[in-house]
Amino acid sequence: MQPTSTPPAATTAPVDVLAVARQVLLTEADALRDVAQAVGATPDFAACVAALLALRGRVVVTGVGKSAHIAGKLVATLNGTGTPALFMHAADAIHGDLGMIQGEDFVIAISKSGDTPEIKVLVPLLRRKGVPLAALVSNADSYLARQADFVLHAPVRREACPHDLAPTTSTTAALALGDALAVCLLESRQFSAQDFARLHPGGTLGKKLYLTVGDLSRQNQRPQVGLAASLREVLLEISGKRLGATAVLDDAGRLAGIITDGDLRRMLGRGHLAELETVAARDILTPHPATIEITEFAAEALARMQARNITQLIVTENGQFAGFIHLHDLLREGLV
Repeated sequence: MQPTSTPPAATTAPVDVLAVARQVLLTEADALRDVAQAVGATPDFAACVAALLALRGRVVVTGVGKSAHIAGKLVATLNGTGTPALFMHAADAIHGDLGMIQGEDFVIAISKSGDTPEIKVLVPLLRRKGVPLAALVSNADSYLARQADFVLHAPVRREACPHDLAPTTSTTAALALGDALAVCLLESRQFSAQDFARLHPGGTLGKKLYLTVGDLSRQNQRPQVGLAASLREVLLEISGKRLGATAVLDDAGRLAGIITDGDLRRMLGRGHLAELETVAARDILTPHPATIEITEFAAEALARMQARNITQLIVTENGQFAGFIHLHDLLREGLV
C-alpha cells in the first residue's frame, strides 16, 4: 500500500481586512451608480415596466450559476409584491422545464456576459414560443441582449474580487436592478401595506401588517368602574382583571378617565388612612387617558406605548370604551 501524501499546509498572508472590506463596498457602490445612470440611457427599462404591467400571464425568471440565485431572489420579490413569478433554471429548461412557460408569460433572463452556452441554447427555444424576453445583462452587446425585446443594462467595470473573476459586483448590480424593477411595478400598481400583509401573513412582519388592536384586546377582560366607586372597589377591579388599570366611566357610560396601579400607589403614599375611607374613583382618576381605536394595527399600539412610556392603552370603538390592550399582549405576539 502506498503511503498517503500529506497535503501542504495552507499559508496565509497578513491582510488589512478593513481596507479590503471598504474597497469591496466602494467598488460595488460605484457599480450601482453606473446602473442608475444606465436605467435612463435607453427607453427599455420603462418599456419593460409597461409591458409587465399589461401582462396577463406570469413572469418567468431564468439564469445559470450565480445569476440563477439572483433570479430566485427576484422571483421571491415579485411574488411578494403582487407580480406572479416563477423561477426556471436555464440548464433545466432544456431538459423539460421549458414546459412551465405559457403563451401569455414574460421571460427575464439574467446573465452577466449574455453569452453562456446554456443561454445560447435557451434563447432560440424561447423565441419559438413567442413570449416577450427581457435580458438583464452587464454586456449590452451580448448574444442575449441582441435577441431580447428589452435590455435591462447592469454595467459592471470589474468584479470586487481581486482577480476580477468571482461574481460579486455583477450579482449586486443585477440584484439591485431587479429590485428597482419590482418596486416600479409595486408603485405603479399602488400596492399597499394591506396588500403586502395579505401576502406575508406569517412571522413578525406579517403580524405588524395585519394584527389589529381588536384581535388582542378582545381576549382581555374589560376592567371598569363608575365615578362613585370606592377605593376598595377600584382595588378589586384592578387586581381581579389583572391588567394593571381600570377605566372610569361616567353615568352615561362615557370614558371619564383611567386609574392605574401606579396612581393607587402614589395616592396611598400621600394619603392618611382616615381620608382613604371617603376616596372615590372620581378623586383619583387621570382624565383624557391615552386611547386607541379597535381597528388600528397592533404595531401602532406599541408605538404609542413606547412614545408615552406606558404599558397599556384604553381601546375605544367609535369613541366608546371597548377594553384594554397591554404591552404583554404585544410581547406575546413577538411584536416587541
